[in-house]
Amino acid sequence: MSVAAVRAFLAPFGLSDRIRTFDVSSATVSLAAQALGVEEARIAKTLAFRKKDGSTLLVCTAGDTKVDNKCYKAEFGMKARMLSGEEALLETGFAIGGVCPFVKAEHIDIVLDRSLERFDTIYPAAGDSTSAVILSCEELEKVTGGRWATVCTVLQ
Repeated sequence: MSVAAVRAFLAPFGLSDRIRTFDVSSATVSLAAQALGVEEARIAKTLAFRKKDGSTLLVCTAGDTKVDNKCYKAEFGMKARMLSGEEALLETGFAIGGVCPFVKAEHIDIVLDRSLERFDTIYPAAGDSTSAVILSCEELEKVTGGRWATVCTVLQ
């Protein structure tokens, strides 16, 4: 998939014009924050996990968080198991650095971590390692159909 696929995904919601592309990499939280000129916490990183039944789970969380294993296990009934880069690409269509929650597939669940709710606007990747899209939390919920949960902890 690509930025074009994300643009098409966002178009029915009237949000395709929110995508920003860069001449520099935005593949990590730090690089994305630099490219956008925002604090790292506002970068919405999307982490890919394998669920018990073999399906895929995407967790969209703030850039200053890490998975809280206790919360993850309480929410999903198992220890967190992240997908490899190859698995993430195969399951989502996006490569590491561009993985984002803008997918509609029966085998993919999307969870929005409550760490994002402290911001008016957030910046998830938009399909590749040189892009991002500016959204409110409400817009992210609407376009992804994701549900809110607490599975991450803010780093100190």
